Amino acid sequence: MEWNLLIGHLSVVGGFILAAVLVMSILRKQRTSSAAFAWLMAIVFAPYIGVPLYLIFGGRKLKRDAHTKEDIHLEVQETVPAAQADPIDTLLREYGIPGATGGNKVRLCPTGIDIYNELVELIESAEHQILITTFILSKDEVGRDIVERLARKAASGVTVRLLLDDIGSMFTTRRFLKKLLDNGGKVAYFMPLFRAPFHGKTNLRNHRKIAIADQKVVLAGGTNIANEYIGPKPCKDRWVDLSFVLRGPAVRHYIEVFQSDWLFAYGEKVNIIPPCLKGGAVSGEGVMQVVPSGPDVPRDPVHDAMLTAAFTAEKRLWIVTPYYVPDEALAQALRLAALRGVDVRVVVPGKSNHLLADLARGTHLRELEECGGVILKFPHMVHAKVVVVDNRLAVVGSANMDMRSLFLNYEIVMFSYSDPDVEAVKQWVKGLINESREGTQHVGFVRDTVEGVARLVAPLL
Repeated sequence: MEWNLLIGHLSVVGGFILAAVLVMSILRKQRTSSAAFAWLMAIVFAPYIGVPLYLIFGGRKLKRDAHTKEDIHLEVQETVPAAQADPIDTLLREYGIPGATGGNKVRLCPTGIDIYNELVELIESAEHQILITTFILSKDEVGRDIVERLARKAASGVTVRLLLDDIGSMFTTRRFLKKLLDNGGKVAYFMPLFRAPFHGKTNLRNHRKIAIADQKVVLAGGTNIANEYIGPKPCKDRWVDLSFVLRGPAVRHYIEVFQSDWLFAYGEKVNIIPPCLKGGAVSGEGVMQVVPSGPDVPRDPVHDAMLTAAFTAEKRLWIVTPYYVPDEALAQALRLAALRGVDVRVVVPGKSNHLLADLARGTHLRELEECGGVILKFPHMVHAKVVVVDNRLAVVGSANMDMRSLFLNYEIVMFSYSDPDVEAVKQWVKGLINESREGTQHVGFVRDTVEGVARLVAPLL
């Protein structure tokens, strides 16, 4: 009995010490006060739930961890002089992101059929190497088709490297990928869930979507490899998404991001071939800046670029996102932009695939609307991540307008500064706006309270 009492006493003392250590960790490491407050509430009022959840999901930019992925190095090759750079480009250069490069060619892929066809063309036309990173590779007919094509290319002697996020592709087993592996292709899972579940890294997911052929052409954007995203035929339940095909000097930075991710996940270095050192043979008019973000990039470049966009926009700030859960700084910046007369529009799905995100967005959207912002709800699921700033900048990539993408996930985004490319993205967004229903709905006391709770716990999502 005395031993039981002693063990119980030691458990209480140990638990108190652990909680105190975690509280200090939260106060030092959390980026936002709302995130810190949410974790503190969870640990203090529900320690048996909050403590293990923080140990599993609470990590962020864990630079002191010897096993944390090293920072990405992007080769400086900007062609836009600093004196002529956009204010956002200037900010990103200060963060260590190379400035914008000219000479690129970009083509938007506005539908799931277009994206599927471009991915197939990228795979089938590759002569030497195929590099693919995706958050989700589904085991449906689209996933099987792409794996079959990759397996055939590997069998023909093409180098194939496939990087999957361990949570996003949790059910995509090596058995499903057996033919690709048997034919010489290599597969890696980013940040395996069960390798270090109490190391705070489970929350750090690789959300990047990149496909590269022969280090000359990139297919990137917000699209995963699954039937709800892409396919050879129309599908009434397919989500609306946007990707693009890129050729030119900016391709190199996508290769360098893949190189860094693959080295971390597999331990093998992907060499960059000489043509990429010269930016390739493409000559285009596109002015592009490739911006990765996440624990392997100092600071929070995408979040801070969006903050700068809100403060510098003069006429237009259009946002398309499946989940609108910004931190308070960004939410306030967008409200202030609307108050000073900027055309602020946010396009979201009428109902997304995440109920909690829909609840957490409610008060944010109504507050923005009250300040003059326009809320547009698209009748189907929108998965695209797009921002248009005046006529000077278009942003397309993998980062949602939520705290998970802006502060936790490994993401990659393309900033376009050239007039034709900005106009093409703007026209694509206009198409969504024309099909959307404007305005938020009045909510009662119960819904408003539930949404308030969801907004409180949103930093934990």
